[in-house]
Amino acid sequence: MKGTAALTTADADGIEIAGLLFDAGPSESPVLLEVGPEGSRARHAKDPIVLHDVFFRVGGAAVGRAKVNLKINSNDTLVDHTWIWRADHGDGVGWDLNTSENGLVVNGNDVTIYGLFVEHHQQFQVLWKGNGGRTYFYQSEIPYDPPNQASYTSAPGVNGWASYKVADNVTSHEAWGLGVYSVFIYPDVVLTRSIETPGLGNKIPTIKFHDMITVALGEHGAISHVIDDTGEATSIHPRVTPR
Repeated sequence: MKGTAALTTADADGIEIAGLLFDAGPSESPVLLEVGPEGSRARHAKDPIVLHDVFFRVGGAAVGRAKVNLKINSNDTLVDHTWIWRADHGDGVGWDLNTSENGLVVNGNDVTIYGLFVEHHQQFQVLWKGNGGRTYFYQSEIPYDPPNQASYTSAPGVNGWASYKVADNVTSHEAWGLGVYSVFIYPDVVLTRSIETPGLGNKIPTIKFHDMITVALGEHGAISHVIDDTGEATSIHPRVTPR
């Protein structure tokens, strides 16, 4: 309620967090759940930190604000099923009301996530900065409610923020089964790409994505590319663009 983190952990072996809903309060929190402090260096491969069925909500019940929902700084962390949601309906919902930049930020190395659902945040849904990351199944709706393109532009000539962003410093990453959907409610709002990798796909052999799809569910806007500058744009006919 006072704009603090809801829960932070040490950088220690064997921590287990399960079956929790983190709900943002009206004063912006820098993060809701932070796994390990920034700069964590310990290795946990033999006894990893694990998160099972951990969920996040910004708005929906009342006005909520959080800059980042889940930040993972510890290496070797395992996540089994998380839904990280900036509300698109309910109470306290609006572009300037339930504000949230990122659903997930990963700074640790060798982090693995099974069942990752991240929706409607106002910048990158997922920002992955650590090496050796792996994601098995990803579902994401980008925000419904950017009121215009100027409000949803990450860089000159780049519309919106990619849903899944692998940071430019990363040299190894792999993900399987990714779906990114648009439901823009205002006209003339476009997302340049749903997935963005270092160098815009300049053949880093240790960064691999398998089985991706984009879908336009609404009557407005589009996603121009599936990954980097590859994959045709979604449109109303046809609406689905796999690669």
